[in-house]
Amino acid sequence: MDIHDLTRQLFVKNDSKIVMYVADGLGGLPQHPGGKTELETANTPNLDKLAKEGVCGGSIPVALGIAPGSGPGHLGLFGYDPVKYLIGRGALEATGIGFKLEKGDVAIRANFCTIDASGNITDRRAGRIPTEESAPLAIKLREVKIPNVQVFVEPVKEHRFVIVLRGTGPNQGKLGDFVHDTDPQVTGVPPLEAKAGNHESEPTAKILNEFIRQAKELLKGQPKANCATLRGVASKPHLPSYEEVYGLRAAAIAVYPMYKGLAQLVGMDVIGQAKTLDEQMEVLKENWSKYDFFFIHFKYTDSTGEDGDFDAKVRRTEEYDAAVPKIMALKPDVFIATGDHSTPSMLKSHSWHPVPTLLWSKHCRTDACEKFGEADCLRGGLGQFEAKHLMTLALANAGRLGKYGA
Repeated sequence: MDIHDLTRQLFVKNDSKIVMYVADGLGGLPQHPGGKTELETANTPNLDKLAKEGVCGGSIPVALGIAPGSGPGHLGLFGYDPVKYLIGRGALEATGIGFKLEKGDVAIRANFCTIDASGNITDRRAGRIPTEESAPLAIKLREVKIPNVQVFVEPVKEHRFVIVLRGTGPNQGKLGDFVHDTDPQVTGVPPLEAKAGNHESEPTAKILNEFIRQAKELLKGQPKANCATLRGVASKPHLPSYEEVYGLRAAAIAVYPMYKGLAQLVGMDVIGQAKTLDEQMEVLKENWSKYDFFFIHFKYTDSTGEDGDFDAKVRRTEEYDAAVPKIMALKPDVFIATGDHSTPSMLKSHSWHPVPTLLWSKHCRTDACEKFGEADCLRGGLGQFEAKHLMTLALANAGRLGKYGA
Protein backbone atom coordinates (compact mmCIF):
# COMPACT_ATOMS: atom_id res chain seq x y z
CA MET A 1 0.00 0.00 0.00
CA ASP A 2 1.30 3.46 -0.93
CA ILE A 3 1.74 5.83 2.03
CA HIS A 4 -0.70 8.23 0.35
CA ASP A 5 -3.40 5.53 0.47
CA LEU A 6 -3.00 5.69 4.25
CA THR A 7 -2.90 9.47 4.57
CA ARG A 8 -6.05 9.78 2.43
CA GLN A 9 -7.84 7.55 4.93
CA LEU A 10 -6.40 9.06 8.09
CA PHE A 11 -5.98 12.81 7.61
CA VAL A 12 -7.83 15.02 10.07
CA LYS A 13 -8.79 18.65 9.51
CA ASN A 14 -7.87 21.13 12.24
CA ASP A 15 -6.42 24.62 12.62
CA SER A 16 -2.78 23.63 13.08
CA LYS A 17 0.01 25.26 11.08
CA ILE A 18 3.06 23.46 9.64
CA VAL A 19 6.17 25.23 8.32
CA MET A 20 8.82 23.38 6.30
CA TYR A 21 11.87 25.64 6.03
CA VAL A 22 14.25 24.18 3.45
CA ALA A 23 17.88 25.23 3.05
CA ASP A 24 18.82 23.80 -0.31
CA GLY A 25 21.95 21.63 -0.10
CA LEU A 26 22.11 22.12 3.69
CA GLY A 27 24.32 19.15 4.59
CA GLY A 28 28.09 19.38 4.30
CA LEU A 29 31.43 17.88 5.23
CA PRO A 30 34.41 19.08 7.30
CA GLN A 31 37.42 20.41 5.43
CA HIS A 32 39.66 17.93 7.25
CA PRO A 33 39.04 14.77 9.32
CA GLY A 34 37.70 15.63 12.76
CA GLY A 35 36.77 19.18 11.74
CA LYS A 36 33.39 20.85 11.54
CA THR A 37 30.98 21.02 8.63
CA GLU A 38 29.64 24.30 7.27
CA LEU A 39 26.49 23.95 9.40
CA GLU A 40 28.51 23.12 12.52
CA THR A 41 30.86 26.04 11.89
CA ALA A 42 28.02 28.52 11.44
CA ASN A 43 26.61 30.48 14.38
CA THR A 44 23.02 29.22 14.50
CA PRO A 45 21.58 30.13 17.93
CA ASN A 46 17.96 29.99 16.81
CA LEU A 47 18.13 26.54 15.28
CA ASP A 48 20.25 25.32 18.21
CA LYS A 49 17.54 26.42 20.65
CA LEU A 50 14.89 24.53 18.71
CA ALA A 51 17.17 21.48 18.45
CA LYS A 52 17.25 21.31 22.26
CA GLU A 53 13.46 21.52 22.42
CA GLY A 54 12.71 19.34 19.41
CA VAL A 55 13.99 16.15 17.83
CA CYS A 56 16.70 15.73 15.19
CA GLY A 57 17.89 13.17 12.67
CA GLY A 58 19.30 12.64 9.21
CA SER A 59 16.99 12.34 6.22
CA ILE A 60 17.90 10.16 3.26
CA PRO A 61 16.52 11.86 0.13
CA VAL A 62 16.24 8.81 -2.15
CA ALA A 63 18.21 5.81 -0.89
CA LEU A 64 21.53 5.11 0.81
CA GLY A 65 24.40 6.12 -1.42
CA ILE A 66 22.26 7.97 -3.98
CA ALA A 67 23.03 11.64 -4.63
CA PRO A 68 19.74 13.27 -5.68
CA GLY A 69 18.91 16.16 -7.91
CA SER A 70 16.85 18.97 -6.45
CA GLY A 71 13.64 17.58 -7.95
CA PRO A 72 13.82 14.15 -6.30
CA GLY A 73 15.19 15.76 -3.13
CA HIS A 74 12.16 18.01 -2.76
CA LEU A 75 9.67 15.34 -3.79
CA GLY A 76 10.93 13.21 -0.91
CA LEU A 77 10.48 16.10 1.52
CA PHE A 78 6.93 16.55 0.24
CA GLY A 79 6.18 12.88 0.95
CA TYR A 80 6.25 11.59 -2.63
CA ASP A 81 8.41 8.55 -3.35
CA PRO A 82 11.08 10.08 -5.61
CA VAL A 83 11.68 6.75 -7.33
CA LYS A 84 7.99 6.30 -8.18
CA TYR A 85 7.38 9.94 -9.09
CA LEU A 86 10.28 10.91 -11.30
CA ILE A 87 10.01 14.49 -12.57
CA GLY A 88 12.53 15.93 -14.97
CA ARG A 89 14.02 19.31 -14.22
CA GLY A 90 12.80 20.73 -17.51
CA ALA A 91 9.16 20.30 -16.52
CA LEU A 92 9.86 21.89 -13.13
CA GLU A 93 11.58 24.93 -14.61
CA ALA A 94 8.91 25.43 -17.27
CA THR A 95 6.06 25.18 -14.78
CA GLY A 96 7.89 27.44 -12.34
CA ILE A 97 8.04 30.33 -14.81
CA GLY A 98 4.37 29.92 -15.66
CA PHE A 99 4.72 28.09 -18.97
CA LYS A 100 1.64 25.93 -19.57
CA LEU A 101 2.91 22.56 -20.70
CA GLU A 102 0.56 20.65 -22.98
CA LYS A 103 0.26 16.91 -23.45
CA GLY A 104 3.10 15.81 -25.71
CA ASP A 105 5.36 18.77 -24.89
CA VAL A 106 8.96 18.07 -23.95
CA ALA A 107 10.66 20.59 -21.64
CA ILE A 108 14.41 20.97 -21.12
CA ARG A 109 16.34 22.92 -18.49
CA ALA A 110 19.28 24.57 -20.25
CA ASN A 111 22.41 26.19 -18.84
CA PHE A 112 24.43 28.80 -20.64
CA CYS A 113 28.10 27.82 -20.50
CA THR A 114 31.43 29.14 -21.75
CA ILE A 115 33.51 27.19 -24.26
CA ASP A 116 36.99 27.95 -25.59
CA ALA A 117 38.22 27.97 -29.19
CA SER A 118 38.62 24.17 -29.05
CA GLY A 119 35.01 23.71 -27.95
CA ASN A 120 35.91 22.69 -24.41
CA ILE A 121 33.90 24.01 -21.46
CA THR A 122 35.77 26.54 -19.32
CA ASP A 123 32.80 27.53 -17.14
CA ARG A 124 29.71 25.33 -16.75
CA ARG A 125 27.54 28.26 -15.65
CA ALA A 126 28.92 31.06 -17.84
CA GLY A 127 30.30 32.85 -14.78
CA ARG A 128 26.82 32.77 -13.20
CA ILE A 129 25.91 35.43 -15.75
CA PRO A 130 23.33 37.87 -14.30
CA THR A 131 19.75 37.59 -15.50
CA GLU A 132 19.78 41.00 -17.18
CA GLU A 133 22.57 39.72 -19.45
CA SER A 134 21.30 36.17 -20.00
CA ALA A 135 17.62 36.93 -20.70
CA PRO A 136 18.23 38.73 -24.01
CA LEU A 137 20.46 35.85 -25.12
CA ALA A 138 17.73 33.31 -24.33
CA ILE A 139 15.27 35.39 -26.32
CA LYS A 140 17.74 35.50 -29.23
CA LEU A 141 17.69 31.70 -29.29
CA ARG A 142 14.05 31.88 -30.36
CA GLU A 143 15.55 32.34 -33.81
CA VAL A 144 16.38 28.61 -33.88
CA LYS A 145 14.16 26.94 -36.48
CA ILE A 146 13.63 23.19 -36.77
CA PRO A 147 11.20 21.57 -39.25
CA ASN A 148 7.99 20.06 -37.81
CA VAL A 149 8.75 21.31 -34.31
CA GLN A 150 7.58 24.41 -32.51
CA VAL A 151 10.46 25.59 -30.31
CA PHE A 152 9.81 27.81 -27.29
CA VAL A 153 12.73 29.41 -25.44
CA GLU A 154 12.13 31.21 -22.15
CA PRO A 155 14.59 32.99 -19.82
CA VAL A 156 14.64 31.74 -16.22
CA LYS A 157 17.32 33.19 -13.93
CA GLU A 158 21.05 33.82 -14.21
CA HIS A 159 22.58 31.10 -16.44
CA ARG A 160 19.35 29.09 -16.70
CA PHE A 161 16.75 29.04 -19.44
CA VAL A 162 14.03 26.67 -20.62
CA ILE A 163 13.41 25.04 -23.99
CA VAL A 164 10.03 23.48 -24.80
CA LEU A 165 9.55 21.33 -27.90
CA ARG A 166 6.07 20.85 -29.31
CA GLY A 167 5.77 18.49 -32.25
CA THR A 168 3.86 19.61 -35.33
CA GLY A 169 2.97 17.66 -38.44
CA PRO A 170 4.16 14.03 -38.28
CA ASN A 171 5.95 14.64 -34.93
CA GLN A 172 2.86 15.90 -33.13
CA GLY A 173 2.58 14.13 -29.79
CA LYS A 174 5.40 11.72 -30.66
CA LEU A 175 8.43 13.27 -29.00
CA GLY A 176 9.92 11.00 -26.33
CA ASP A 177 11.48 12.48 -23.19
CA PHE A 178 14.20 9.94 -22.38
CA VAL A 179 17.29 11.89 -23.44
CA HIS A 180 20.50 11.98 -21.41
CA ASP A 181 21.94 15.26 -20.11
CA THR A 182 24.65 16.96 -22.14
CA ASP A 183 26.44 18.58 -19.19
CA PRO A 184 29.62 16.53 -18.59
CA GLN A 185 29.78 17.96 -15.01
CA VAL A 186 33.45 18.91 -15.49
CA THR A 187 35.41 21.57 -17.35
CA GLY A 188 38.12 21.03 -19.94
CA VAL A 189 35.97 18.80 -22.14
CA PRO A 190 33.27 19.59 -24.73
CA PRO A 191 29.55 19.33 -23.99
CA LEU A 192 28.18 15.86 -24.58
CA GLU A 193 25.91 15.06 -27.48
CA ALA A 194 22.24 14.54 -26.69
CA LYS A 195 21.65 10.78 -26.77
CA ALA A 196 18.31 9.02 -26.57
CA GLY A 197 17.67 6.41 -23.91
CA ASN A 198 15.02 4.64 -26.00
CA HIS A 199 13.80 4.44 -29.58
CA GLU A 200 10.87 6.83 -29.05
CA SER A 201 13.25 9.57 -27.90
CA GLU A 202 15.66 9.43 -30.85
CA PRO A 203 13.83 12.23 -32.75
CA THR A 204 14.04 14.41 -29.62
CA ALA A 205 17.80 13.85 -29.32
CA LYS A 206 18.32 14.80 -32.97
CA ILE A 207 16.25 17.96 -32.50
CA LEU A 208 18.25 18.98 -29.43
CA ASN A 209 21.58 18.44 -31.15
CA GLU A 210 20.39 20.65 -34.00
CA PHE A 211 19.20 23.24 -31.48
CA ILE A 212 22.68 23.40 -29.93
CA ARG A 213 24.33 23.61 -33.35
CA GLN A 214 22.23 26.65 -34.24
CA ALA A 215 22.55 28.13 -30.74
CA LYS A 216 26.36 28.12 -30.97
CA GLU A 217 26.13 30.12 -34.19
CA LEU A 218 23.74 32.63 -32.64
CA LEU A 219 25.93 33.00 -29.53
CA LYS A 220 29.25 33.23 -31.35
CA GLY A 221 31.36 36.06 -29.99
CA GLN A 222 29.65 36.22 -26.60
CA PRO A 223 32.30 36.58 -23.85
CA LYS A 224 30.49 34.40 -21.30
CA ALA A 225 27.46 32.59 -22.71
CA ASN A 226 28.64 31.19 -26.04
CA CYS A 227 27.14 27.70 -25.74
CA ALA A 228 24.61 25.74 -23.67
CA THR A 229 24.17 22.37 -22.00
CA LEU A 230 20.88 20.53 -21.60
CA ARG A 231 19.49 18.81 -18.51
CA GLY A 232 16.32 17.18 -17.24
CA VAL A 233 14.45 16.45 -20.48
CA ALA A 234 10.89 15.80 -19.36
CA SER A 235 7.21 15.70 -20.24
CA LYS A 236 4.45 17.07 -18.01
CA PRO A 237 4.00 14.82 -14.93
CA HIS A 238 0.82 14.04 -13.03
CA LEU A 239 0.94 13.92 -9.22
CA PRO A 240 -1.79 13.78 -6.56
CA SER A 241 -2.12 17.11 -4.74
CA TYR A 242 -1.44 18.06 -1.12
CA GLU A 243 -5.14 18.72 -0.67
CA GLU A 244 -5.99 15.26 -1.95
CA VAL A 245 -3.46 13.20 0.01
CA TYR A 246 -2.95 15.29 3.17
CA GLY A 247 -6.05 17.48 3.40
CA LEU A 248 -3.82 20.56 3.55
CA ARG A 249 -4.17 24.00 2.03
CA ALA A 250 -0.52 24.38 1.06
CA ALA A 251 1.53 27.39 -0.01
CA ALA A 252 5.05 27.79 -1.36
CA ILE A 253 7.28 30.83 -0.85
CA ALA A 254 10.27 30.51 -3.17
CA VAL A 255 12.50 32.76 -5.25
CA TYR A 256 13.77 30.38 -7.94
CA PRO A 257 11.34 29.16 -10.63
CA MET A 258 12.22 25.47 -10.39
CA TYR A 259 11.01 25.24 -6.79
CA LYS A 260 7.87 27.18 -7.60
CA GLY A 261 7.26 24.69 -10.39
CA LEU A 262 7.67 21.65 -8.18
CA ALA A 263 5.36 23.16 -5.57
CA GLN A 264 2.71 23.83 -8.20
CA LEU A 265 2.94 20.27 -9.50
CA VAL A 266 1.98 18.93 -6.04
CA GLY A 267 -0.89 21.39 -5.75
CA MET A 268 0.65 24.18 -3.66
CA ASP A 269 -0.24 27.79 -4.29
CA VAL A 270 2.86 29.84 -5.09
CA ILE A 271 2.40 33.06 -3.16
CA GLY A 272 4.17 36.41 -3.24
CA GLN A 273 6.90 37.79 -5.48
CA ALA A 274 9.69 37.75 -2.89
CA LYS A 275 13.28 38.15 -4.05
CA THR A 276 14.99 38.08 -0.64
CA LEU A 277 14.64 36.03 2.53
CA ASP A 278 13.28 39.06 4.41
CA GLU A 279 10.63 39.48 1.75
CA GLN A 280 9.79 35.76 2.00
CA MET A 281 9.17 36.23 5.72
CA GLU A 282 6.83 39.15 4.98
CA VAL A 283 4.88 36.99 2.52
CA LEU A 284 4.61 34.28 5.19
CA LYS A 285 3.24 36.73 7.75
CA GLU A 286 0.76 38.27 5.31
CA ASN A 287 -0.66 34.88 4.32
CA TRP A 288 -0.50 33.09 7.67
CA SER A 289 -4.27 32.81 8.12
CA LYS A 290 -4.92 31.48 4.60
CA TYR A 291 -3.02 28.18 4.63
CA ASP A 292 -2.27 25.11 6.77
CA PHE A 293 1.17 24.30 5.36
CA PHE A 294 4.01 26.56 4.20
CA PHE A 295 7.07 25.49 2.22
CA ILE A 296 9.80 28.15 2.38
CA HIS A 297 12.80 27.65 0.11
CA PHE A 298 16.28 29.14 0.64
CA LYS A 299 18.64 28.51 -2.28
CA TYR A 300 22.03 29.90 -1.38
CA THR A 301 23.37 27.15 0.88
CA ASP A 302 23.36 25.02 -2.28
CA SER A 303 24.91 27.48 -4.74
CA THR A 304 27.78 28.35 -2.37
CA GLY A 305 28.39 24.63 -1.80
CA GLU A 306 28.49 24.03 -5.56
CA ASP A 307 30.97 26.89 -5.88
CA GLY A 308 33.24 25.14 -3.36
CA ASP A 309 33.13 28.16 -1.05
CA PHE A 310 33.07 26.83 2.53
CA ASP A 311 33.10 30.27 4.18
CA ALA A 312 30.32 31.62 1.96
CA LYS A 313 28.16 28.60 2.76
CA VAL A 314 28.74 29.25 6.47
CA ARG A 315 27.57 32.86 6.02
CA ARG A 316 24.50 31.77 4.08
CA THR A 317 23.67 29.20 6.76
CA GLU A 318 23.79 31.98 9.36
CA GLU A 319 21.45 34.03 7.17
CA TYR A 320 19.06 31.06 7.06
CA ASP A 321 19.18 30.78 10.87
CA ALA A 322 18.60 34.51 11.41
CA ALA A 323 15.11 34.32 9.86
CA VAL A 324 13.90 31.60 12.23
CA PRO A 325 12.57 34.00 14.94
CA LYS A 326 10.25 35.60 12.37
CA ILE A 327 8.75 32.18 11.66
CA MET A 328 8.44 31.18 15.31
CA ALA A 329 6.82 34.53 16.20
CA LEU A 330 3.80 33.32 14.18
CA LYS A 331 3.51 30.34 16.56
CA PRO A 332 3.52 27.37 14.16
CA ASP A 333 2.39 24.07 15.62
CA VAL A 334 5.10 22.20 13.72
CA PHE A 335 8.40 23.65 12.47
CA ILE A 336 10.79 21.67 10.29
CA ALA A 337 14.27 22.77 9.24
CA THR A 338 16.05 20.60 6.70
CA GLY A 339 17.47 20.43 3.19
CA ASP A 340 16.62 18.56 0.03
CA HIS A 341 20.13 17.06 -0.14
CA SER A 342 23.68 17.71 1.00
CA THR A 343 26.05 19.90 -1.04
CA PRO A 344 29.47 19.77 0.64
CA SER A 345 31.68 22.61 -0.55
CA MET A 346 34.67 20.25 -0.67
CA LEU A 347 32.84 18.16 -3.32
CA LYS A 348 31.29 21.12 -5.19
CA SER A 349 28.25 18.98 -5.94
CA HIS A 350 25.20 17.26 -4.50
CA SER A 351 26.12 14.25 -2.42
CA TRP A 352 24.63 11.11 -0.88
CA HIS A 353 25.12 12.13 2.75
CA PRO A 354 22.06 12.21 5.05
CA VAL A 355 20.63 15.69 5.51
CA PRO A 356 20.42 17.32 8.96
CA THR A 357 16.75 17.53 9.95
CA LEU A 358 15.06 19.24 12.89
CA LEU A 359 11.40 18.79 13.83
CA TRP A 360 9.93 20.97 16.56
CA SER A 361 6.43 20.70 18.05
CA LYS A 362 4.76 20.62 21.44
CA HIS A 363 4.24 16.89 21.03
CA CYS A 364 7.63 15.67 19.81
CA ARG A 365 9.76 13.38 21.94
CA THR A 366 12.91 15.41 22.61
CA ASP A 367 16.35 13.87 22.36
CA ALA A 368 19.83 14.74 23.67
CA CYS A 369 20.81 17.05 20.80
CA GLU A 370 22.31 20.35 21.93
CA LYS A 371 22.97 21.92 18.53
CA PHE A 372 21.67 21.67 14.98
CA GLY A 373 24.51 20.05 13.08
CA GLU A 374 25.50 16.82 11.41
CA ALA A 375 27.15 15.22 14.46
CA ASP A 376 24.19 15.92 16.75
CA CYS A 377 21.67 14.85 14.12
CA LEU A 378 23.56 11.57 13.70
CA ARG A 379 22.59 10.63 17.26
CA GLY A 380 19.18 12.33 17.27
CA GLY A 381 15.86 10.72 18.06
CA LEU A 382 14.66 10.60 14.46
CA GLY A 383 17.65 8.48 13.49
CA GLN A 384 18.37 8.13 9.80
CA PHE A 385 15.10 7.95 7.91
CA GLU A 386 13.81 8.22 4.35
CA ALA A 387 12.77 11.78 3.61
CA LYS A 388 9.43 10.61 2.18
CA HIS A 389 8.30 9.89 5.75
CA LEU A 390 8.85 13.46 6.96
CA MET A 391 5.35 14.59 5.98
CA THR A 392 3.64 11.87 8.02
CA LEU A 393 5.76 12.92 11.02
CA ALA A 394 4.70 16.52 10.44
CA LEU A 395 1.03 15.57 10.17
CA ALA A 396 1.17 13.43 13.30
CA ASN A 397 2.82 16.20 15.33
CA ALA A 398 0.16 18.62 14.07
CA GLY A 399 -2.65 16.28 15.21
CA ARG A 400 -3.68 15.77 11.60
CA LEU A 401 -3.54 11.95 11.44
CA GLY A 402 -6.12 9.62 12.93
CA LYS A 403 -5.50 6.11 14.26
CA TYR A 404 -4.89 3.30 11.78
CA GLY A 405 -6.96 0.18 12.41
CA ALA A 406 -9.13 -0.85 15.33
